[in-house]
Amino acid sequence: MLSTFGKAPSPKPSTRHWLPKLLPVVVILVMFGFIVPTVIRTSFADKTPAGFSRGIAHGALMPLAMPQLLFGKDVAIYASENSGRHYKLGYTLGVNVCGAVFFGFAYWRWNRWRRAATTLS
Repeated sequence: MLSTFGKAPSPKPSTRHWLPKLLPVVVILVMFGFIVPTVIRTSFADKTPAGFSRGIAHGALMPLAMPQLLFGKDVAIYASENSGRHYKLGYTLGVNVCGAVFFGFAYWRWNRWRRAATTLS
């Protein structure tokens, strides 16, 4: 059946449409759920004050620790024993780079899906 504009109505999205897109995300999140606590424990085991490089690592791990924090597990995301300004600069850089990579990838995928949807219709 054709609509008044001469185009066939688009089919409703089904589970077969969005499940293949959602499954890799769930698998990656589960992997991070097992890997992040080990990495955080190892990173905080060193008792020397954290410097710039550990600040970058802690900053990059901070967004990855969010699911565990949401589910009630208390994980360390900031070293209280740090070298001061250098650690804070590294931490800020790690958070921002991790966020730019994540949101840049998400934005790129969103635009790709949107372009594919407009070319199909």
